[in-house]
Amino acid sequence: MADGRTGPGTTRRVPAPGARSAVGAAVAVGAVVASVLTAVVTAPVAEAVPAAESWAAELAITGGDDANVVAANDAVRLRDLAPRPTSAGPVPAEGTLLLAPRRPAAITDRVAAEVTADVPPGAEVVVSVRGTRDDGTWSEWREARPESPARLDEPTVELQVRVTLVAAPDGSGPALRRLWLTADRAPLGLGVPRPATPVTSRVFATRIGLVGNDTANGHEVARDDRFVALPSRRSLGPQESGDYTVRVCAAENRCTWAPVWDIGPWNTTDDYWSEGRRRQAFGDLPRGRPQAEAAFTDGYRDGRDGSGRRVRNPAGIDLADGTFRDDLGLRDNAWVTVTYLWTGSGPSAPARDREARLEVRAAPAPDAAVVGVVAPHARVSYDCAVDTAAGRTGAGPRWLRLGPAQFVPADQVEARDVPSC
Repeated sequence: MADGRTGPGTTRRVPAPGARSAVGAAVAVGAVVASVLTAVVTAPVAEAVPAAESWAAELAITGGDDANVVAANDAVRLRDLAPRPTSAGPVPAEGTLLLAPRRPAAITDRVAAEVTADVPPGAEVVVSVRGTRDDGTWSEWREARPESPARLDEPTVELQVRVTLVAAPDGSGPALRRLWLTADRAPLGLGVPRPATPVTSRVFATRIGLVGNDTANGHEVARDDRFVALPSRRSLGPQESGDYTVRVCAAENRCTWAPVWDIGPWNTTDDYWSEGRRRQAFGDLPRGRPQAEAAFTDGYRDGRDGSGRRVRNPAGIDLADGTFRDDLGLRDNAWVTVTYLWTGSGPSAPARDREARLEVRAAPAPDAAVVGVVAPHARVSYDCAVDTAAGRTGAGPRWLRLGPAQFVPADQVEARDVPSC
């Protein structure tokens, strides 16, 4: 495959980084023995911490966060090979196997993957890795490609691996038989700290619709649903999670906070909000501008998306019906301002009731105008807390300030140690 993922063939191998040969190891052991025999030991030797750890992934289908995959004939396969409907038209079927989080033996920022799979021409097996960050949130997913291990943006003590199976255009699917992983620390870390302020861009939004169909993460679309789709798997969250949440604002400063649960509308590898976009397929475009917008407006790549389809609108985000119509009040496709909250390092938290909508008000008062909605499972970033005036029963309620003229009750959000405004 041109993009380096697993393509036609039977085996994909990414060598474990930093591996030592048996001969080299024997020489090192001999040197240590000789040193012990000829020198006086004056201090105890600390037990070495493993520099790398390798393991065979357990390819078990447990339901829950797994989507459209099944174990059959000693392999993980796509359960349904029919093309998946999207707002931009049908795309090849895909499914995901989400492995349980794992704490490696040592701090790591690099993971190599060795895949054994049957991959028909045009199909793919994509291994992606993410890690927890120092604030407890998850990093974006990074692919482990042949000869190129996944490099995380910052060191981590906990990893999670996701395997995506993508069918070929003719409907044939891959079969994953074995996955061997190695985690270690790169000689020189990337060392690119996240900015405090997350990335924001103005993009064209379309409505998803497709009630009754499944999203890329396996969520069944319901009427008045609340989530969004972005054109890259790097920010695709598991079902019922707000790991990757966007704030979308339309005209008159009406905003909503919604989780990323689908891929689209046009591409699957266009992480246009990412600093690392320059290393991706559309790296010649400026950060913040979707490939579909450039294709539709300027004829970029002959006006076609990454899969060769003629781009019919400049959309860089898809909105579920409830997000589009009820929360933002849109009646037609429109330009919106999107903030990708996981790209910033400021504090964030989910609502305490993750199944319910949370109204955002223009002032720290229960009778203030409603100016936005936090969707179920979404996270919110916040600046500080406002203590309202005390009443007869003591101190008044506390409110979190999410932004200018945006407040939610503090007791409705799982936020800790919030400074006063």
